[in-house]
Amino acid sequence: MPGGVCSGRPWGRPWWHPGLVGLLIRLAELLVVMLPLIGVLYVGIKALSSFTRRLGEASGDLASDSPAMPRPTTVENDAARWRAITRAVEAHERTDARWLEYELDAAKLLDFPVMTDMRDPLTTAFHKAKLQADFHKPLRAEDLLDDPDAAGHYLDAVRDYVTAFDTAEAEAMRRRRTGFSREEQQRLARAQSLLRVASDAGATAQERERAYRLARTELDGLIVLPDRTRAGIERGIAGELDD
Repeated sequence: MPGGVCSGRPWGRPWWHPGLVGLLIRLAELLVVMLPLIGVLYVGIKALSSFTRRLGEASGDLASDSPAMPRPTTVENDAARWRAITRAVEAHERTDARWLEYELDAAKLLDFPVMTDMRDPLTTAFHKAKLQADFHKPLRAEDLLDDPDAAGHYLDAVRDYVTAFDTAEAEAMRRRRTGFSREEQQRLARAQSLLRVASDAGATAQERERAYRLARTELDGLIVLPDRTRAGIERGIAGELDD
């Protein structure tokens, strides 16, 4: 075509520029230099990721194998339950000791005969409550820690026992022998004197035995001495007779 012009580009001028070729060459050289470094970084990142994953799996396995730590609320509840149980056991034993004072002292028992008068509803309630508390009392206080239901039954039984004893004793002290007729009060007084002789280690065996027999006659139809009271007196008399 005349004039040396073809498709808008001057005839004979190259399509590439020398500066562009130089830039491409430098980029290629830089890529060659950085390829090993990129490879090292890739391998390092991959190894770190694998190590982190394995560490997480190991931690999960360890957590699943280890027993779960109790929550603070659970620990606090157990401590509160233990305090309640120990207080109940102590209250039970204190009330038993108070009743034992009556059982081991016949003279005191006859000062407050309502404590054994099963015709009185307060006395009946006290003895029933004692049976319930004794029934629910564990062999070891620790046994109730893992049994909330049994612990609840025991705590309730002890509360009822202590309340019933306090009520019966207060009524017995208030009434003393006023609930008995004059003749019955005289019989109680004679029985009290006779039981003092029966429990007196300074009396002869025959005196003690006779006094005990007469005391039981006086009390017949009035009150019934507790088993422990009778057993204590009878053991003492039997021991003197053996001598």
